[in-house]
Amino acid sequence: MGTRIAQRYRAVLTGAGGGIGSAIARRLAPQADALILVGRQPAPLAALRAELGDHVQVVCGDLTTPTTLSAVQHAAQEAGPINLLVNNAGISHFHSFETQSAETIRAMLETNLVAPMLLTRQLLPLLHQAPSAQVVNIGSVFGLLGFPGFVAYGASKAGLKGFSQALRRELSDSSVEVRYFAPRATRTAINSCAVNAMNSALGTAEDTPETVALAFTEFLAGNAWQATMGRKERFFVMLNRLLPSLPDDAIRKQLAIIRQYLPK
Repeated sequence: MGTRIAQRYRAVLTGAGGGIGSAIARRLAPQADALILVGRQPAPLAALRAELGDHVQVVCGDLTTPTTLSAVQHAAQEAGPINLLVNNAGISHFHSFETQSAETIRAMLETNLVAPMLLTRQLLPLLHQAPSAQVVNIGSVFGLLGFPGFVAYGASKAGLKGFSQALRRELSDSSVEVRYFAPRATRTAINSCAVNAMNSALGTAEDTPETVALAFTEFLAGNAWQATMGRKERFFVMLNRLLPSLPDDAIRKQLAIIRQYLPK
């Protein structure tokens, strides 16, 4: 696919206090003249700032609120013409959809889909000021391949993929590119004990946050508009697109095991 000309970043990274987010922050920091880390928990953000240097700023808050969106916009304005927005913040909840609470479903859609859409809209005028800029949305293989227990989560990530593709096309005559990066199962605190046990029982391949961050920075330096981690996962995503009955059958055979760990 080729490689981009190396550039310095002025970047906004959301979900920076989590496993994948902090690993991406460590990868981005040496390539950035300014790095704005956004998250809900002050302690991990403060630790990252102390570790990574004075060019790192922190915005602590909930991206589903207008106050935090405005704070990120202000920090981005102060940092100069930002040229990279990484929408990484997300939440997950492994549960039977039929009994999952309406509040939990709304929270996942608000955090995983609506918040990155609104933040992107808020920062687009600043991104347009840079000679070239990128918006990279961090999705999930479950946004490309529906899986039991992750119905609302998968819907939120599928929506993020659709948003990325549509906005990429809408901005195709501008200097702002929109891209989509989908990790597979990753060993982070976002996973419950039930998810970890299920992954073990199913033999699901898992990556470390550091592996995801390395793949992300390689993706960032390339030209592909989207990427999915994992050879097996990419194969099943392709089958799901072309012959969805085959993944249907494969997942149905796993359903009895999945139900053993699925909270009701």
